[in-house]
Amino acid sequence: MKLFFALFSIAVIALAVFPFLNQSEKSQSVSGLPWQIDTMPDGSTQVFGLHIGSSTLSDAVDVFGGDVEVAIIAATDEPGNLEMYYGHYRAGLLSGKLVLETHVDQQKIKQWRDNAIMSEYMASGRAKKYILSPEDLTQVLNEAVVGLTFIPVVNLDDDVIIARFGEPSEKIVATDVTHYLYPSKGLVIALHESAKEVIQYVHPRAFERLSHPLR
Repeated sequence: MKLFFALFSIAVIALAVFPFLNQSEKSQSVSGLPWQIDTMPDGSTQVFGLHIGSSTLSDAVDVFGGDVEVAIIAATDEPGNLEMYYGHYRAGLLSGKLVLETHVDQQKIKQWRDNAIMSEYMASGRAKKYILSPEDLTQVLNEAVVGLTFIPVVNLDDDVIIARFGEPSEKIVATDVTHYLYPSKGLVIALHESAKEVIQYVHPRAFERLSHPLR
C-alpha cells in the first residue's frame, strides 16, 4: 500500500511539473523574437527571419503574411521613403509594431508617388503617406530591406534590455531617453521615460546611420 501511494505521489508531481517543462520547451522554440539576432558569415545580420540587406519586401510578406501596408512616407519638401508596416507583429507572447525600411532611388520614389492612388497626412501632421498603386506593387516588393524598426507593446527597462540583448558597447543618455548602442549587431534601442521603446536594426556596416544623429 505504501508503495502504491509513493508511486501515486510521483505521478501527481510529474503531471504537475510537465506543463511547466512543456511551456519552457515552447518558449525556447519561439523564433522571431527581437533579441534573436544572427550574425551571418559576411558580417550582416538576420532578425525576425529577414536577412538585412538581402531579403526583399516580398520575402517579408512570405514570413509575416499579407496583412500589411506598403506606402511612401514623405515630409514636406522631401521625396520620401518606401516603408512596409505591420501593425500587429507577434512572436510567441510578444507583440508590437514592425516597420521595414528600404533604400530606393529617388526617381523611383517620385514615379511611385505620382502613381499613388491616394495620399493622406500622418497623425503628426508633418508628413504624408502615399498609398501605392497595385500596378507598381510588383516592382516595389522587389526592393531590399535595409532596416527594421520594432515598437513592442510591453514596456522595457534597463534590466530587461541587458538580460535579453546583452551589455551595450555604449549608452547615450539624454533628458528623457537612453540609447543603447550595439554596433556589431547593427542595433540601437531607445528607452524612453514617457513613450514607447523603439528598437532599430540596420546592417552593422551602416550603423553610423543610427548612431550619428544621437551624437
